[in-house]
Amino acid sequence: MVVRVAVAAPNHMAARAGVDVAEGGGNTVDAAIAAAMTAMVTEPGMVSLSAGGYVTLSVPGEEPVTADGGVEMPGRDRPKSWFGGGVQDVRSGYGGGMTMTVGHGSVATPGALAALALVHSQSGRRVWSELLQPAVQAVRIGFPLGRSARHYLEFVHDSAFGWQPDSHAALHDPSGQLLGPDVLIRIPALVDSLEMLASHGVEAFYSGPLADLIVADMDANRGLLGARDMAEYQAVLRPALSSEHGRWQLATNPAPAVGGVTLTAMLALMAGRPLGGWTVQDVAHLVAVQQAVLSYRVNHFEAAPDRVAAARALLAMVDRRDLAAMSSPSTAHVSVAGDDGVACAITVSAGYGSGVMTPGTGIWQNNCLGEPELNRNGLHSLPPGTRLLSNMAPSVATRGDGAVLAIGSPGADRISTALAQVLAGHMHGGRSLEQAIADPRAHVRVNANEIQVDVEEDLVVGALGMPVREFPAQSMYFGGVGAAWWEPDSGLHAAADPRRAGATGISAP
Repeated sequence: MVVRVAVAAPNHMAARAGVDVAEGGGNTVDAAIAAAMTAMVTEPGMVSLSAGGYVTLSVPGEEPVTADGGVEMPGRDRPKSWFGGGVQDVRSGYGGGMTMTVGHGSVATPGALAALALVHSQSGRRVWSELLQPAVQAVRIGFPLGRSARHYLEFVHDSAFGWQPDSHAALHDPSGQLLGPDVLIRIPALVDSLEMLASHGVEAFYSGPLADLIVADMDANRGLLGARDMAEYQAVLRPALSSEHGRWQLATNPAPAVGGVTLTAMLALMAGRPLGGWTVQDVAHLVAVQQAVLSYRVNHFEAAPDRVAAARALLAMVDRRDLAAMSSPSTAHVSVAGDDGVACAITVSAGYGSGVMTPGTGIWQNNCLGEPELNRNGLHSLPPGTRLLSNMAPSVATRGDGAVLAIGSPGADRISTALAQVLAGHMHGGRSLEQAIADPRAHVRVNANEIQVDVEEDLVVGALGMPVREFPAQSMYFGGVGAAWWEPDSGLHAAADPRRAGATGISAP
């Protein structure tokens, strides 16, 4: 049976990879993996092969599942004297100003490749090596620096990605300037790494020649990521977190990740709003919901020793609509839906990037240990082997008439707020998905010192009783939602967020 798919991805190369694999006999999962792998090597600065990631999958007749490939705290075989070191702080103007931690000591144990391999072993049709060929081809020919990656790298190409020789050479011209939009990026070592992954599987990354190169570089630069951390990493298949919203049944990333739990709580508390377009009253309610859920998350969830129990407590308060009780972060996403009723959503993140490109591999390493919002107790504070917090919330939804939807977003801690607004606008307000994705957004920032509302300038807001910071309309800061869906009466569809240079594709009949 030939499966037709709709794909939403970060760029045209990734979207085309998913379509080509489906047209070549692959199923929905194969298409999603091919698109994700291509995105991971053609969006420098945004994501890399050293990412963490989650895959949420819905198959007709089966309970939805999420493959957890979240990053882990490394350091199993490192001396205590190495903890707290190997890093440097970088100040960036991105997102209105932020400080990020880079260097070898900021690299967490990556899990995205393990999660993709796990889902492929369970539900893929084509052989693994074939799914990596579009990524191999894209890197061998060379690829342009896309709009979203360029926007981010303009802030950090020198400070975060220019201090290490291999990283600097990949992104800069001989004069030290960021490569222009007409220049193709070519990284020969990355071609070799992808071919090794294609022929030997992800074992090459976790315990084979690529692992050896990664660990040797960490050894030489006091990075916590060691051979045991890589070899002992395991992706985990979990039941997805499910909830009902009108005619839709939503399934998303469960605890111990935080993104899906936050999304589920926000959607439930929206209580059927908006009814149509976003009114001033709807926006005020949205801000109150975000403030309540995100305050609970910061004050109770993120530092909890048992995040699964903390998630149950949050969702119990949601069931009681107890807003008062609750008030006491770079990424890439791929959505694929098939006309066989299968939906697959993949979100992967390398943080803001450590600036480390492991010599001989062409692989940029993540800086997930250096993301403050994922490490609320401080740098290197977790026991080795502990999964870090994650904002990622790849989600799928089914409807009683057989329709299926795959949806997700990049955007650090704006992921859940962006998805909640899009899904509320579509599921409650009757907005088409294209309209709901394009609608202006708000995001409540919660930290120990203040609460602030970030809004796009075209969102009409009333008096909110807290500081408001305006961003330009359709700002990249507010994420980049990608959706793909199939409906029995109208077939396959895909939509990409105008905030980022997303792309869509639908396979031929």
